[in-house]
Amino acid sequence: MSDVTDRYEVVVIGGGQAGLAIGHYLAAQGRKFLILEREHDVAPAWRDRWDSLTLFTPRRYDSLPGLEFPGDPDGYPTRDEVLAYLQRYAAEFDLPVRLGAAARRLSRVGGEFVIDLDDGRLAADQVVVATGPFQEPRVPAIAERLAAEVVQMHSTGYCRPSDLPVGRTLVVGGGNTGYQIAQELAASRETHIAVGTRQPPLPQRLFGRDLFFFLTKTGLIYKSVETRLGQRMSQKETLVGALPKIAKRLGVISHGRATDALGRTVTFADGGQIEVDGVVWATGFRYGHGWIDLPIADADGRLKHRRGVTEIPGLYTLGLQWQYSRGSALLGFINADATFIADQIAARASFAQPAHTTATEASEVTTAGQGD
Repeated sequence: MSDVTDRYEVVVIGGGQAGLAIGHYLAAQGRKFLILEREHDVAPAWRDRWDSLTLFTPRRYDSLPGLEFPGDPDGYPTRDEVLAYLQRYAAEFDLPVRLGAAARRLSRVGGEFVIDLDDGRLAADQVVVATGPFQEPRVPAIAERLAAEVVQMHSTGYCRPSDLPVGRTLVVGGGNTGYQIAQELAASRETHIAVGTRQPPLPQRLFGRDLFFFLTKTGLIYKSVETRLGQRMSQKETLVGALPKIAKRLGVISHGRATDALGRTVTFADGGQIEVDGVVWATGFRYGHGWIDLPIADADGRLKHRRGVTEIPGLYTLGLQWQYSRGSALLGFINADATFIADQIAARASFAQPAHTTATEASEVTTAGQGD
């Protein structure tokens, strides 16, 4: 392919925590690799979160391989601390990150992968899709029926309370994000929250220890999605901390699922209604893998894989929620998955060197050792 500008052993698509973690291991292997990041700085998913965001994992559990997260190990880092840490991480290990390079198409031509960029094409023997669990913001259809004067935004567009008018505000979504935003807004306005499915809360601290001390000591954080317990855990998200109680104490008014909207009025599942001046949709994300021109997504857009190894030899995922365990998408717990994928890359690279290697034989290498 004469239009290919450069070739690599591995191209990693995504310059967030997953892409940087796998980059650390690829550098240690001495690979010729490149990390593509569509935005103009690493870790844009963190930069785009609200200003006051604080992690619910203590710093002692937030380190990527090879670099300790600075600060009080028992304290909880802010969004800006995480950004600074990830920027430092990329610089510390001199990782080859190409910024402002969006992967427009990923395809396979002959025996290699081809990545189309705005300014050219790259080829790679192997590819890691590390674009993270947050693809495209999801907003329900009822949002379109709200009046133009109602200020509304997805949680990714919310930075601080001043983004919204000082009037009655509704946060839609009862996960960790929805509750944290509602608590912040409650200090300056009448705030409501619509919760479709009640999520079980876990205490942030217990017997003077952080929740993640118990999750790691008991091994629950590492339970594979292939186990019965892991499968049950993966079916529902869990609130960290007594968020509903805190919200109630701060004056946040709780409702059931938001089912309809018209003008300035939002209707809930129990038939109740309120008029709103602003709405924050903390309603999660939908999959956005349409740029991958390969048969690796199911009907819902989820990437099909087993512990990050897809059915296409040499193509992997990293950083998805429950890719293998509860920690797969958490900063600091992604190391196990990154190590596993790096080992798969090394095994395939070694196995693929003989000219007679077949695609079937190579696939058998990458699927080895994937039990619990």
